[in-house]
Amino acid sequence: MTAERDRLQDANADRAAWRKWGPYLSERQWGTVREDYSANGQAWDYITHDMARSYAYRWGEDGLGGISDEQQLLCLAVGLWNGKDPILKERLFGLSASEGNHGEDVKEVYYYLDNVPTHSYMQMLYKYPQHAFPYNWLVHENDRRNRHDPEFELLDTAIFHDNRYFDVFVEYAKAGPEDLLLQITVHNRGPEGAELHVLPQLWFRNTWAWGKDNYRPELTAHAGAIAVRHRDLADLHLYCDHAPALLFCDNDTNPNRLPNLAPPTETRFYKDGIHEYVVHGAPTVNPAQVGTKAAAHYTLSVAAGGSQTVRVRLAPAGQPTPFADFDEVFKQRRHETDAYYAHMQTELSSPDARNVQRQAFAGMLWSKQYYNYDVAEWLQGDPAFPAPPAQRQHGRNREWKHLNNGDIISMPDKWEYPWYAAWDLAFHCLPLAQLDPWFAKRQLVLLTRDWYMHPNGQLPAYEWNFSDVNPPVHAWATWRVYKMCQKHHNSPGDTEFLSTVFHRLLLNFTWWVNRKDRHGHNIFEGGFLGLDNIGLFDRSAPLPDGTYLEQADGTSWMAMYALNMMRIALELAKTNPVYQDLASKFFEHFLYIAGAMTNMDAEDVDLWDVEDEFYYDALHSPKTGRQFLKTRSLVGLIPLFAVEVLDEEVLQGMPEFMARMNWFLENRPQLASLVSRWREPGHGDTHLLSLLRGHRVKRLLARALDEGEFLSEYGIRSLSRYHQAHPCYLSYDGLDMKVKYEPGEAESDLFGGNSNWRGPIWLPINFLLIESLQRFHHYYGDDFRVEYPTGSGQYSSLLEIADALSTRLAKLFLRDEDGLRPSLGPDKRWQTDPHFRNYVLFHEYFHGDTGQGLGASHQTGWTGLIAKLLAARPSAG
Repeated sequence: MTAERDRLQDANADRAAWRKWGPYLSERQWGTVREDYSANGQAWDYITHDMARSYAYRWGEDGLGGISDEQQLLCLAVGLWNGKDPILKERLFGLSASEGNHGEDVKEVYYYLDNVPTHSYMQMLYKYPQHAFPYNWLVHENDRRNRHDPEFELLDTAIFHDNRYFDVFVEYAKAGPEDLLLQITVHNRGPEGAELHVLPQLWFRNTWAWGKDNYRPELTAHAGAIAVRHRDLADLHLYCDHAPALLFCDNDTNPNRLPNLAPPTETRFYKDGIHEYVVHGAPTVNPAQVGTKAAAHYTLSVAAGGSQTVRVRLAPAGQPTPFADFDEVFKQRRHETDAYYAHMQTELSSPDARNVQRQAFAGMLWSKQYYNYDVAEWLQGDPAFPAPPAQRQHGRNREWKHLNNGDIISMPDKWEYPWYAAWDLAFHCLPLAQLDPWFAKRQLVLLTRDWYMHPNGQLPAYEWNFSDVNPPVHAWATWRVYKMCQKHHNSPGDTEFLSTVFHRLLLNFTWWVNRKDRHGHNIFEGGFLGLDNIGLFDRSAPLPDGTYLEQADGTSWMAMYALNMMRIALELAKTNPVYQDLASKFFEHFLYIAGAMTNMDAEDVDLWDVEDEFYYDALHSPKTGRQFLKTRSLVGLIPLFAVEVLDEEVLQGMPEFMARMNWFLENRPQLASLVSRWREPGHGDTHLLSLLRGHRVKRLLARALDEGEFLSEYGIRSLSRYHQAHPCYLSYDGLDMKVKYEPGEAESDLFGGNSNWRGPIWLPINFLLIESLQRFHHYYGDDFRVEYPTGSGQYSSLLEIADALSTRLAKLFLRDEDGLRPSLGPDKRWQTDPHFRNYVLFHEYFHGDTGQGLGASHQTGWTGLIAKLLAARPSAG
């Protein structure tokens, strides 16, 4: 047991609120749906980066390397100014969706380096140029480039070429649940001394300006510290080492800059007051040293190659010597963090693998965010403002008026995606369960609560459109987290958690059956299913003239969902036999879906193409009839995910389930033939349920493991490389459409263009494929062998192939024989500079041929799955 585990136990038992403070501050609140009160739903234009420093947000806050309490009443973050920039650096800069040539894109260099579940120790690194930050250059050059050009990044400006930059290490340590130490260490990497202004900033989220509650908390100067007075917080002080100047203003919108966005206010010292004072010397800070936003102003002269440190402490009032034990607390927390990860990483022999996994975990934990959004209140508007335009009542999310969120949630990426996404979150929960099982389970329960899940049973997709349809992976994640926690605690398992989610998912499963099975044939039309531009057209858009799409992936996801629910029901039936009936129901659901996919009922809905031996979507049109959309994509591999293997021991304790299942198989012989292997115990006395028999498994894997098709040096591509020379064409509704293999950034601008499933490698789908191969192996054993790679003449078991795929994915992040990390791309600075090469980025997806990271650069969310894959590899690094 480590000290961090002790703190987690205390937090879980409500003995100490170690999770109350954490990295819950967003990295971008501007440009979000929550802050958009426009008539036309143009969120990126309503509040821009330039406006953000002067606008008091309505629903949340953002900052640089920041923390807050769990209700985000009080925030603490870092401000920086190099003496040359036009603005104080208070938040990360990036391009909006319309400015970037491949969609929204953060244009900063920063890393999450360390964190633990109670956030008792955290570290991140921000690299701040000493030259003026090239804001305009980044905007104009990316605007000049088209979709065929690469993105223009900060390093492309050569602003770091002479090492004239600061490494700003931001570290937090907790001496107690509400005793927080912040240390900012600035290293000058340049050849000459340089000056840097460092401003730890403390402020209240604005809860008073909207006409709902006019209570205004207060920050005041008190004996060289900043005193915190808030009715819902403890009596705290921000103690500042070396007596810096204390600056005060108010977290209120500046009506002089943004007259149309500011409510009436009595203050003269607005949100941008500290910025105006530091950068322009304006008289915009309150000489009375009182307000709702404050900063400690340090001016550091840092020698070439040297460093300086700023120390502040947010702690209960009345500390006579707040810095006496400061260094010792940090030393102790760092030691405890090392001990915590040493205990977790015993299976990893490679220091490089341990470093990658630890940074992946750090990103997962830093990406927790306070998410606040009441849709009904947002649509209605606030009493202090004019009523919103009438168009808003017919616009985005109008059908989700029940949704009222105010929780700490795992984000995909706190800059590019600072809002939760249902299927992303399911994947996040697996690595989170390695760290903090309590939090992982709470995340899965949260999305099924009444104030999240729609009354009709739909799970909210994401704030840009809660009604979009994501793959139904919530049951899969629930079962996986349950089993991981069972192993973690060496206990029978948390059946209360399992049954809670299961009962809520009964509603969601019914929603799918009622809403997404157009003709009752058990063939589903899920929409784009989170796979963005993988198809010839937008699969979530309605089709004209009675045309509809039968989706191989939508149908397979539902088969997988039915098996997941059946498996959960069987587990719950161990202590409550009533669940055997529900297990039987989901078994029958699965068989009906399997029958539809194999044309058992002669309804002309088979999605298996006999000629190509692959699954395709099928387009039904009154004019042209039914035709396969012959795109060799992940759509055709997803049927592999619908597989479950049950041990004989489980079935022996389920007499009602077995009786009903046997009756069903005897009276539905056509469907029974789909699971002919069921009555033939496999390796280890197991029983198999799958959409695929052995022949089809081998035929799909023949394509998946072909280096000329799906198999890359770094994992499974999302589209076959076959389509590089042979694009797929479709003439439809007067349009000529094409899909071709695009290993890097997409040429298609479907879904905003910042996401590409036309060739790159995505961690979540690879992870599911690896798990499926492991389950098939659990049944078939080592005798079932497949050529790997296809055409090599070498045959491997499915478990060996799963391990090999894990190794390929790990190669994205680990140094190769030349000391290079493929995911960091060709830039030598990333790969060889001692101040860059040990830091890892976790991208949204990866180039299908080179492995270079693309898309969002800090999407540790589901790319954080690499932390689990590293631990599961047979060589463990």
